[in-house]
Amino acid sequence: MTVSLLVAAFVAFAATTIDDLIIVTALFTTGRTTGRPRPATIIAGQFVGFGAIVGASLAAAAGLQAVPDRWVGLLGLVPIGFGLWGLWRLRGRDEDTRPTLASSVTGIAAVTFANGADNIGVFTPLFRSLYATWAVLTSIGFLALVGLWCALGALLGTHRAVVATLGRISHWLVPLVFIVIGVLILATTGAVTLITDALWSH
Repeated sequence: MTVSLLVAAFVAFAATTIDDLIIVTALFTTGRTTGRPRPATIIAGQFVGFGAIVGASLAAAAGLQAVPDRWVGLLGLVPIGFGLWGLWRLRGRDEDTRPTLASSVTGIAAVTFANGADNIGVFTPLFRSLYATWAVLTSIGFLALVGLWCALGALLGTHRAVVATLGRISHWLVPLVFIVIGVLILATTGAVTLITDALWSH
């Protein structure tokens, strides 16, 4: 069960931060053409912003330690809700505008946190479903993947077609991944039983 949740955690990171990868790529592209922001600034801003997301998720998960797993598992409804809302919003969607860019560590960190704040609703139940040691190791793994995202962003910054493709995919892929992760949380924590019992009782 722990292995499946670990896999789910890293799949959640990879799929739900595609939009962040687009922002990182755009930042590196801007940096190459204008000289700002510098690569070190982009990387530092990414680590600070995503570190805040991971820290908030760990803190929220720690606050749920006294709550039975089955009840915590109901938090799986949160990413499901995000996913369904995201798919609903795709109806009649206009083309997204280019993300607002920043040129300082603080600005990039703020954009990163704001862009990924909804991930807290996904990461919190995942961290809570893991043993404390695994949750910490997973969060460290997330931060390592931020470094990989920065490297990919620097590489993709010269390929506008790739950026455009990622932009098109992320609109439907991210909501679907949210839904899958939410369902997995409900199933592995036993929260499905609570839901079915509540439905049958009525």
